[in-house]
Amino acid sequence: MAKERSSSSGSGGGKRGRSAITGRFVKQATVRRHPATTVNEQTASKAKKHK
Repeated sequence: MAKERSSSSGSGGGKRGRSAITGRFVKQATVRRHPATTVNEQTASKAKKHK
């Protein structure tokens, strides 16, 4: 499995961690420590507004 780089603080890399048990957001460090009970969600990219 390929490793992904992300900052240890915040969501970084367009992903955010979420606990599968509580549904709350968690840090990427928590996702790495508890892969069985957390998931990474892809954040939506900001759409460009046309004038």
